[in-house]
Amino acid sequence: MSDNLVEVSDLKKWFPVQTNFLDALFTKQKDYVRAVDGVSFNIKRGEVFGLAGESGSGKTTTGRLVLRLIEPTDGQIIFDGQNITHLPSSEMRKLRRRMQIIFQDPYASLNPRMTIGKSVGHALEIHKIASGEELREKVLDILEKVGLTPPERYYRLYPHQISGGQRQRVVIARALILHPDLIVADEPIAMADVSVRAMLLDLMLKLKEEFDLTYLFITHDLATAKYICNRIAVMYLGKIVEVGDIKQVYSNPQHPYTEALLAAVPVPDPRARRQFPIPKGEIPNPINPPSGCRFHPRCPLAKDICSQEEPELKEIPGEPGHMVACHVRQQELGI
Repeated sequence: MSDNLVEVSDLKKWFPVQTNFLDALFTKQKDYVRAVDGVSFNIKRGEVFGLAGESGSGKTTTGRLVLRLIEPTDGQIIFDGQNITHLPSSEMRKLRRRMQIIFQDPYASLNPRMTIGKSVGHALEIHKIASGEELREKVLDILEKVGLTPPERYYRLYPHQISGGQRQRVVIARALILHPDLIVADEPIAMADVSVRAMLLDLMLKLKEEFDLTYLFITHDLATAKYICNRIAVMYLGKIVEVGDIKQVYSNPQHPYTEALLAAVPVPDPRARRQFPIPKGEIPNPINPPSGCRFHPRCPLAKDICSQEEPELKEIPGEPGHMVACHVRQQELGI
C-alpha cells in the first residue's frame, strides 16, 4: 500500500469564456479561464495538506477536481492507488462515501427545508447504509461527537434556527457520517466568528485522530494553515509556486509570494514593522496570464528571465520535500 492517499499529476481546469452570438460567429479563437494550470502534488495518509493563496489562485477549483465534482481538462487524479480521472459516474458514486467535502458557506450548503437530522442522515439513505431508528441513532451519535449537545435538541431544528458556528459543526457532521478517508475542507472556518474559529480547528484535529482522516485544507490565511497543516502548497494564478513541510515553508520561505503572504499575517505587537513589501497591483487576469513566471509583474525581485521562461518546481538543497518555482531563488541556491 502506498503512503499517498491522493496523487495529482499535471492537473488542469480551463473554463471556456462565454461570448455573445456575434463574437462566437466571427471569432474562431476561444478564450479560457485557466483556473488550474498544471498542478502536481500528493497527500499522504493521515496528514493535513494545505492549499494556500489569495482569492482567484485556483484553490477551491483544485479541491473540487480532486473529488471529481468538476471534470478536469487534463491531468491525472489517483485516489488510493486507483486512477479516477475518467472513472464513470456509476463507479465514482461508489467512491463518494470515501471522500467528502466541507463547503465554505454552511448556510448555503444546507437545504433550508430539511431538518438538521435529515440533512446529516441523508447520505446514509443515499448509500443505503442505514434507515429508520438505526439512521437516527447514527445521526445523534455524530452530532454529539461534533459538540452539538444534547443531540436530540438539534435533530429537529432547521438551519436558520441555529448559529453560524453550530451550522459549521452540522456540515462537519454531515461529512463525517459516512466515515470517509479524505475530507476536502474548503475554507471551513471562514464564515465562523473569530471567537469560535480556534474551537472548530481543535474539533477538526480531534476528529481527525478519532476517525483516522486525511484532510485537504484550503485557506487564504497562513496563520490558520500553520495551526492545522503538516505540509502546505502555495498557489498563485493556477500554479503551485512553493510546497513543503509547514516548518520549512514558514521558517525558510523561498518564493517572494510566500514571503509576502507571511508578512501579511498580523502580529500582536503595535511596534512591529512590515519587513517585506506588499506586492504591487492585483492578481492578473487568468484568461490571459503573464508569460514566464506568473508572479513577475508584481515581484520585487523579478529579472528578465522571469518574464521569458516559466520556472519549474525544484527541491531546495538540504530540505527534502521543500520545493520552489522561482528563477531568482534557484540561481541563488545553485539549483
